[in-house]
Amino acid sequence: MAQPMVEIHGLCKKYKIVPREPYLTLRDQMIRALKAPFGIFSGKAGRRSSREEFSALHNVSFDVSQGEAVGIIGRNGAGKTTLLKILSRITYPTKGRVGLYGRVASLLEIGTGFHPELSGRENIYFNGSVMGMKRAEINRKFNDIVEFSEIGKFLDTPVKRYSSGMQVRLAFSVAAFLEPEVLLIDEVLAVGDAVFQKRCLGKMQNIAGQGRTVLFVSHNMAAVQRLCAKAVLLEKGAVARIGPASQVVNEYLASKLKQSGEKRWANIKEAPGDDAVRLRCIRAIGATGHTGHEFKTTDSFSLEAEFLVASEGYRLSAVFSFYNDSGSLVFAVGDFQDGRWQTDLRPPGIHRSRVTIPENFLNEGTYTIAVSIVTNPDIMHLKEEDALAIVIVDTYEEGGARGNYTHSWPPAAIRPLFKWSFEYEGRC
Repeated sequence: MAQPMVEIHGLCKKYKIVPREPYLTLRDQMIRALKAPFGIFSGKAGRRSSREEFSALHNVSFDVSQGEAVGIIGRNGAGKTTLLKILSRITYPTKGRVGLYGRVASLLEIGTGFHPELSGRENIYFNGSVMGMKRAEINRKFNDIVEFSEIGKFLDTPVKRYSSGMQVRLAFSVAAFLEPEVLLIDEVLAVGDAVFQKRCLGKMQNIAGQGRTVLFVSHNMAAVQRLCAKAVLLEKGAVARIGPASQVVNEYLASKLKQSGEKRWANIKEAPGDDAVRLRCIRAIGATGHTGHEFKTTDSFSLEAEFLVASEGYRLSAVFSFYNDSGSLVFAVGDFQDGRWQTDLRPPGIHRSRVTIPENFLNEGTYTIAVSIVTNPDIMHLKEEDALAIVIVDTYEEGGARGNYTHSWPPAAIRPLFKWSFEYEGRC
């Protein structure tokens, strides 16, 4: 049996939520002092006594063996990043024990481990020395780090002037090439471009293949299944499931689906959005006008986003993104494709944007839908992940893309029905 490189036993982490004191003017302070003359000297005048505790992690236990790549998945707030911060010794557990064996490198929030006033070159040596490496060891890896990060032109520029993408490139390159026995990676890789993310996943696969250990936190279920043989599902700070990555991912996706056909926010102040726009509702509508979550492959259906525009002067566009049951993006559509909202400003009031998905387009399966509202090209006013889930069921009806083919259809995301043409020249 492989040697454990990470041992986590009974890990708990609690935070105290201290209510913020309201801002008081000098007049308020004087009135408070008159009402409680002795309390002001003890510093307890008007102080709220109640302090709520929040449990970020609760009795988390599992081991990671040498050479394993383990994915940590779960909803936002499940405790994934808190766990990695404890393993990285950024924070300490309230209770429990962590055993780490070997050199540890971590890539968490953007900028973590970098000194903003130092150049990229200086930060490479700084990080290496923190990991206990000698200068000769860092020199051997220096060119590989620079080449992978593709920031050679800016190597002697202070890191504080780097974009977030450049910081991620350098941080990952340092963490990966300085040969840690344990590599901890958070969702920060999502900041990088698609090509760089692909290279990072390939590098992490190589690291795991060399007998080193990887813990990978991500919302990209396809990346987790590709990189990791095992996954840990966290729910409300506790371990809900440990097992093969494909099984744990499928269970997680099934648990978070909202198969109601509609999601509505009654309180507009709590709805996703900002001062410019708020999302009121997203719904899936069948061809007959009914709201639902299940459609046949031969059905057409529509998606509608209803939103409140609160401020003038924005060219707002609604975008729907479809993800398959492994978390991969299948396609995205936006009403900017119509052209009107590329030039026209949305007036204040209630708007509804609806797109029709034609029949014989999606293959059978479950699809989760995210809705975004953006100002083209670069302002994201809101993005609601997993806003809806729809189920496409197979059918043998006449006019379907299946035709009279009775065997199982290939498990692709789309099943279009295209027009064919035929020619026959007769026998030779």
